[in-house]
Amino acid sequence: MAIRTASDVTPAVLQVMEQTGDPRLREIMVSLVRHLHGFVRDTKLTEDEFRAATAILNRIGALATDRHNEFVLMAGSLGVSSLVCLQNNGDGGQTETAQSLLGPFWRMNSPRVENGGSIIRSDTPGTPLIVHGRVVDRAGRPIAGAEVDVWHASPVGLYENQDPDQADMNLRGKFTTDADGRFWFTTVKMVGYPIPTDGVVGCLLRAQGRHPFRPAHLHALIFKEGYKTLISQVFDPSCPWIDSDAQFGVTQALTGDFVIHHDPDPDDPDRAVPWYSLDYTYVLEQGAATLPQAPIK
Repeated sequence: MAIRTASDVTPAVLQVMEQTGDPRLREIMVSLVRHLHGFVRDTKLTEDEFRAATAILNRIGALATDRHNEFVLMAGSLGVSSLVCLQNNGDGGQTETAQSLLGPFWRMNSPRVENGGSIIRSDTPGTPLIVHGRVVDRAGRPIAGAEVDVWHASPVGLYENQDPDQADMNLRGKFTTDADGRFWFTTVKMVGYPIPTDGVVGCLLRAQGRHPFRPAHLHALIFKEGYKTLISQVFDPSCPWIDSDAQFGVTQALTGDFVIHHDPDPDDPDRAVPWYSLDYTYVLEQGAATLPQAPIK
């Protein structure tokens, strides 16, 4: 098809996309072209803006390292990660779900820890936090033998792979649920933290007058054959950024109850006071148990 004017471009490209053999890829490419071309028309994108946009994409790719994934940060900062998550869980986006964003800092092969153990592996000053989790199916029945991978930022707002002062795998651990579907461990209370702002995402946030902070949260990835792998974040509602997460990840279902205790812990009288406790139940849906690709090495 010979192209004469701008109005001829989209039909010509769609004609080629319609020839894609794989039905799902064809559906995706046709929709992508329609929306992408529509965006160019709606915004009347200029040549200078187009060149700037391609330079931004090149910059995002160049920022990828073993410790940083700018594409994941950008997807979260645009709300795309949250949208994909919510529309693929909770009965197709109709009900609440404990599924959440994987985030850019999950690592494979976290060290195994016995229930009741600590995930603190280096000097990490902070308020003690005792986490009691339970894994159940949609009927509320406990799921025994589930693998629960947890991780969170330190009280200075950095994950261990960002911070040379933390030991390798600090504040990370992998647990196995008992016969009642329970797991529990000790750590320190996490705080909200800024996402990296020295790249393209930082430029976007500054241009929009947005802050870069994520509210304090605990990550968990729960794996059990016969169930869809659950990727979750539990947020502290007392955090000042709970209503303005830079990554749009906070949902009502993921808001936990971080309870402060001013009296000594009866199970551990030597524990510093005050201390916090978190009790949270994770609900797994039936499905395929698969692990995501780690965004960092």
